[in-house]
Amino acid sequence: MVENKMKLLTIGELLLRMSTTNGFRFSQTNDFRVQIGGAEANVCVLLSQLGVETEFLTRIPANDLATLAVNELKKYNVNVSNCSFGGERMGLYFVENGNQIRQTQVIYDRSNSSFSTIQKEDVNWQKAFEQATHFHWSGISPAISQKAAEVCKQGILLAHEKGLVISSDFNYRSKLWQYGKKPAEIMPELLQFSRITVADLDAVEIYFGIKTDKKEKDSLRFEKAYLELKKHMPHLETLAMSFRKSEGLTHTYSAMLMNDNVMYESQQHKIHLVTDQIGSGDAFTAGLLYGLMNNLEPQEIIEWATACGVIKQSVPGDFAITGIDEVKHFLKEGVSNRIGR
Repeated sequence: MVENKMKLLTIGELLLRMSTTNGFRFSQTNDFRVQIGGAEANVCVLLSQLGVETEFLTRIPANDLATLAVNELKKYNVNVSNCSFGGERMGLYFVENGNQIRQTQVIYDRSNSSFSTIQKEDVNWQKAFEQATHFHWSGISPAISQKAAEVCKQGILLAHEKGLVISSDFNYRSKLWQYGKKPAEIMPELLQFSRITVADLDAVEIYFGIKTDKKEKDSLRFEKAYLELKKHMPHLETLAMSFRKSEGLTHTYSAMLMNDNVMYESQQHKIHLVTDQIGSGDAFTAGLLYGLMNNLEPQEIIEWATACGVIKQSVPGDFAITGIDEVKHFLKEGVSNRIGR
């Protein structure tokens, strides 16, 4: 189990997720299912279920929709006591669930949300960092607005000053970068302090201009990306990536880890039915952090992270609703359609 002294602090936007029901398209639907999500919150929710103390920082309006959202985090024992209130609206995102023929579609409605208009003075960093040992952030926050990017930078710099373990997720979202800055102008400065990071090859190229040959094996491209990233991220020790491929109606899901200059690959999992793909990357990140915080062996870490990413895809909504026993069972038995009784 995780030592009691371990605590992860993160910051991000807490969102209302509005999903079409029964496979309807946006243009067909007449109702939406409301759920709560957000990349950083998703990481906290899974880590909390795995026994890690977590705290989530955000700025939300003082209304009942915000209460609905924070109560969902409280349900999973995520500390939200240092969230600030201000602004007029929650950020929204709408989901049209795809299938094996067409892809899932997302529409964001986050402009002028409470988090996008956050100010530096809205976050009591000194109080929030009390007892924290790890600080996690993702590329989504700096993409939302210049102000959110500045607050994120504020947290990163203080975490670095205090000697915390800083982890990040590249999380490039092309639809969010709308305030006049390109990702390559913002992200390298923020990422330079990360000791642990999760990325994908496309985002590595967008943020740092690091290109890899698509004709080469994924392992070679991954290793090259790691070596090149270390030139820009001097504190980088651990890089992880998940890889998804389609084989007809079946998805294959696997991952790779570079830890202290040694590469590890997970086993490949076949997923014959994806219930909800959104949030699988956050579950993967949470599994990675869990393994590192528990000092698991590197091969165990990447297998654990991959298992969390796979299990999430069986769960509707943003959150990976699972626990240690289920992940261990999956690692031992693999995909199963049997009844547990």
